[in-house]
Amino acid sequence: MRGYSSVQELIDDLKPAAEIRDGALSITDERAFREQKVDRLVYGAVFGDDAVKPACRWIIWQAAQALGALPASIHEYYMAGGRGEWHHRTTPAINIRGLTYDTARAVFRTAMRYDCKQFIFEIARSEIGYTQQRPEEYVSSVLAAALREGYRGPVFIQGDHFQISAKGYAKDPQKEIEGVEKLILEALDAGFYNIDVDSSTLVDLSKPTVAEQQTLNYQHCADLTAFIRKHQPEGVMVSVGGEIGEVGGKNSDVHELRAFMDGFNRVLAEKGGDLVGISKISVQTGTSHGGVVLPDGTIADVKVDFDTLAELSEVSRKEYGLAGAVQHGASTLPEVAFNRFAEANACEVHLATAFQNLIYDSDLFPKDLRDEIYAYLAENHADERKPDMTDAQFYYTTRKRAFGPFKQQMWDLSDDVRQGISKLLEERFDLIFDRLNVGGTSSLVEKYVTPTKRDKPMPESLRTAAQVS
Repeated sequence: MRGYSSVQELIDDLKPAAEIRDGALSITDERAFREQKVDRLVYGAVFGDDAVKPACRWIIWQAAQALGALPASIHEYYMAGGRGEWHHRTTPAINIRGLTYDTARAVFRTAMRYDCKQFIFEIARSEIGYTQQRPEEYVSSVLAAALREGYRGPVFIQGDHFQISAKGYAKDPQKEIEGVEKLILEALDAGFYNIDVDSSTLVDLSKPTVAEQQTLNYQHCADLTAFIRKHQPEGVMVSVGGEIGEVGGKNSDVHELRAFMDGFNRVLAEKGGDLVGISKISVQTGTSHGGVVLPDGTIADVKVDFDTLAELSEVSRKEYGLAGAVQHGASTLPEVAFNRFAEANACEVHLATAFQNLIYDSDLFPKDLRDEIYAYLAENHADERKPDMTDAQFYYTTRKRAFGPFKQQMWDLSDDVRQGISKLLEERFDLIFDRLNVGGTSSLVEKYVTPTKRDKPMPESLRTAAQVS
């Protein structure tokens, strides 16, 4: 792939597949645009200069609006699940840390083959930082992938773990909350119409009652939900998720679920205006993000409490009208476990580390680049190494932090390498979509979800160059 040296080069290259006319993008040859222009556009959207980057992002966004790949909220579909109008289908929510465009293309190919539209792309607050992917860049990569593969329909893009840092909150509560709010505004503007608020970091298990333990959690989740409702784009009801237990900690139970939901609903109602609440609830049932790595670098077996997951999903649906419970930290589980999420009626499962592992551990991934990455980690992240860690454990737990610094080197891998890794990812997505029972959901999703078209203002760099042309 290669980008553009100037906005004028970009405008000239679009023809005859597309052109900027009367302040708008006109697609004149859809097939040529998809097959010949998108690869270069997305590279420019990620690595272009200060003039080229916003121009490429605007063209990708407007092309997606024109060709029917529209950012959307899954809220109404999840509410239908809460009413029992669909069940035993678990949405794969896929965190993409690296090779974002190629990985998203593999997801769309899998979805189209399965006639599936019940899937989510997501990135967490922490991942935005260490992968160096701000929301607008992430949206551009995902929408470009949809365009390249010819996907039409809602594109669910989600802010995962928009988290209140317990450490930051203890130091300066207002500053920490404002940081989350600022990220929410950036994400909404970029096209994230699904946001998981994570204030579970503020749960205080030292308090005497479950309700007191959950107080700060539900209060701040309600505050941030109201903030989202105030700022969500016109015509969009953002899907908001809450969380009752921090992943990797104590397993959740129905008492915590009821304490959180009762408190959340009460605080939100006190804000007035009939504010719409959350559509799902994240719980802890025995997993941890990234899995538990053993000294030899393999992953320890994890026993998910599927009975608890099923019970929490049942209570959240029947008592609170939510789509169900959400499972985090599941991508490294054995393949045979994935069908049990749908059996437990979990509405969503978050998947990340296994895809990262597949990229790094693939025989296709250049050894010299991997060695360079590991040397970088040893030099720059030695403070994360615990005294009893083996090399395998250290590199496994820290290599996620190389996706940002080595982003361009990964994007610049040869076509054969990137396409080969994309094919391996596609095989994994194939298994996941099958086991989570989301095949054949296109018409069901479209029954409840009507994406809202939203034109964005043309960047000044593109407007000026187009006028000259």
